[in-house]
Parts: sequence; C-alpha cells; structure tokens
Amino acid sequence: MNLYPTAELFNAFQLPVSDIHSIYVEESGNKNGKPVIFLHGGPGGGIDSSYRQYFDPEKWRIIMFDQRGCGKSTPFAELNENTTWDLVGDIEKIRKHLGVESWVVFGGSWGSTLSLAYSQTHPSVCKALILRGIFLLRKKEIHWFYQEGASKIFPDAWEKFLEPIPKAKQHNLLKAYYELLTHEDSAKRIEAAKAWSVWEGSTVKLIQNKALIEHSSDSKFAEAFSRIECHYFTNNGWFDTENYLIENVDKIRHIPAVIVHGRYDVVCPVENAWELHKAWPESDLHIIPDSGHAMSEEGIKDKLIEYTDKFSKL
Repeated sequence: MNLYPTAELFNAFQLPVSDIHSIYVEESGNKNGKPVIFLHGGPGGGIDSSYRQYFDPEKWRIIMFDQRGCGKSTPFAELNENTTWDLVGDIEKIRKHLGVESWVVFGGSWGSTLSLAYSQTHPSVCKALILRGIFLLRKKEIHWFYQEGASKIFPDAWEKFLEPIPKAKQHNLLKAYYELLTHEDSAKRIEAAKAWSVWEGSTVKLIQNKALIEHSSDSKFAEAFSRIECHYFTNNGWFDTENYLIENVDKIRHIPAVIVHGRYDVVCPVENAWELHKAWPESDLHIIPDSGHAMSEEGIKDKLIEYTDKFSKL
C-alpha cells in the first residue's frame, strides 16, 4: 500500500499543561473527519510530518503532539514533571481542549506503551487502538536492549554504545548512562546522548539505514530523546507493578484493537506482542515476517494503513 499524501495542517498551537510545561499540538486532514490521536515513540522522539501519511486525509482528523520536553514543546529536554502519568493527563487535556468526544488511539514503540496506559485510564473515550512495535516497559525488555541481548545481534553498534561508559560501570549501563545524561557538564551529556540515540538508530530497522543513524546523532534530537528515555526507563515508567499494562488489559478488552509487530524487531522483541495478545485474545495480532521495529518498513506500513482505513469506518 502506498502512503497517503501528507495531510495539510489546519491548526497548530502551544497548550500549557503544567506550571513549567507547554506542549506543541497540531491538527491536519479533515476538520470533520474521525479523530485520531497519534502518540509518538521514545519517549522523547517527537512528531514528524511523515506520520500523517498513514491516514487518509479525507477521512481522518489527525491530532499529533510533541510530548513533554521534546520537539517543539518547552522547556526542551526537561525531566521535572515528566512522567507517564503526566503524559496521560496531557492527552486528556488535548481531547477536552479540542472538544473531541472520543477518538482512535495510534501508537508505536513507546507510543504503544502510552496508548495502553492512556486507554486503560480512560477507556470510555477510546474507539479503537492501533498498536505497533509493542513495548511494555518491563525490566526484562530494558535489560535486553540496554544490557545484554540486542548486543549479540549488533556487536559492532554495541561497541560504540559502550564507549562513553568506563568498564567499571558497564555492569549497569542504564545507571551509568543516567549519570552522564544528567551531568552538569554539557559536553559529557551530549556525548552520552549521541551514543545512546545512535544505538537505537542503528538497530531499529531490519536493514540498517544510514540516514536514520545520522539523524540519531543530531545533538539537539539526541539530547531530548536520550535524556527522556533514560529518565523513564530508570523509573520503570512509574508503573506500580512490573506487568502493569498486561495486568490491566481487562479495562480495554472490549475496545477494537490491532497489534502489528515485526518478526525481527531487535529493539522490542516480538515476545512483547505475543504476551500482550495472549492476555488479550480479542485483539488482532499481525506478526510481519520481513520487518524489524520501524513503522516505515514495508510490511508494517502496509498493515498499519490497512487498519487506519478499516477503523475509519467505525
């Protein structure tokens, strides 16, 4: 399936959501179309105009925003008042500000985490869920990607990820990176941020993409992306239990949902999608045989568009 033409913006604004945070929100597509809220990855990844292309601009009212501390939201790379539950509250603030009664929720990677947390908190306003590259923010997932697991598949990229961390601290890389990413020395922060971001950029696709790796090494992007990710992962997403999102699936069991996941996803192993679907058999599960983690990979892209077309008729 081809991507849709990029929907034209018809509204963009800053929404104050706390004493210190303001978030950038934009709307595109059809003002009278079916509302969908797009939840980006990271956390700290920000939105991009290309994300609008997964939705028919004649059928959808596409609502996107930069989560706290990233993209055009301010203050940049700020960690204070920046938690999963703050973001869940922000999504509700956006819905009420725009006068949306209910909407479809679309999220991939960290966006799938946030989609689940939001829909489990506010199930009555969610018409359907489109989830990609499932991330449940459990210790085993963090250990796989940031300590041992993915390292065995991308040893060349892993070697570069280890470079900023002294050998004596490599037994707990998440902790060591957090120390650097919150360091008062900006040079140390940026060096660590780039290494963290490039590691993900190097592993996100089945076939490595040089342009994506270069984008990951951009200092400004990397600082927000890496600091905010590490902040969330260090704090276990502020979830009360290790399996919180699976344990609370009863709250959304009745909501139409699709789970799309690449078979060879190294960032978020397909086991995550499998375990979520086993707890939630009412969901549609599609494991894409020739894909990694990125939503732009052909098989994932096609399946996501198939479901945005399907759910536009709900």
